[in-house]
Amino acid sequence: MPDAIFAHSRLALIYDEFEGDREDLDVYVGIADELGAEVVLDVGCGTGQLAVLLARTGRNVVAIDPAEASLEVAKTKHAPPGITWLHGDAANLPAVAADLAVMTGNVAQVFLTDNDWTDTLDSIRSALGRGGHLAFETRRPERRAWADWAADTGPVIRDIPGIGRVEQRLEVRAVDLPLVSFRHTYSFAADGAVVVSDSTLRFRERAEVESDLISHGYRVCDIRDAPDRPGREFVFIAESTS
Repeated sequence: MPDAIFAHSRLALIYDEFEGDREDLDVYVGIADELGAEVVLDVGCGTGQLAVLLARTGRNVVAIDPAEASLEVAKTKHAPPGITWLHGDAANLPAVAADLAVMTGNVAQVFLTDNDWTDTLDSIRSALGRGGHLAFETRRPERRAWADWAADTGPVIRDIPGIGRVEQRLEVRAVDLPLVSFRHTYSFAADGAVVVSDSTLRFRERAEVESDLISHGYRVCDIRDAPDRPGREFVFIAESTS
């Protein structure tokens, strides 16, 4: 079940306003260029920002997400032809013979159990064409991102056209590594509504991710620093070996 921040209609509608300029997505357009990928599978596409960027480069994109509210927002965006929007989860992907599959926005960390994570890796591998690649990011546990979240207790406020003033607050609820749970609370000034979204992420060590990729039919090609977040995240690039 996707978190309310993606699945609640009111929160999906304002998601992009709080995320701001997604410079992190340029990395994945660059990887697609580097690999010569013409068909890209966007796993956990959310509100479709990356899918639209990729389609604007002339690529065919299959964008899938379990949160229907986010997909509805994605479909309203002005995008060129070439995007197929699908409602579904990562463990049951279509066999689209993609040249590249991507998981951005730390989607790889939402798979909390070993079974969910390995089922996702297997599903992606089945969706890739021969020699296809998987690229994704994951936060470095040693960087302790949750400590920064806990220290920054001030609200983030946006005045959103057609919606009004919305306040977002972030609260770290539990740190039980490798799991970290947190809560986003949104307050809508227009009608006084308060909507809460609870989330949990799994922080995997680099060696664990490498081992999982290898044991599930991938060759690890590269592990890079995220250029827009140096020292905070790894970007994995792996090739399907089957």
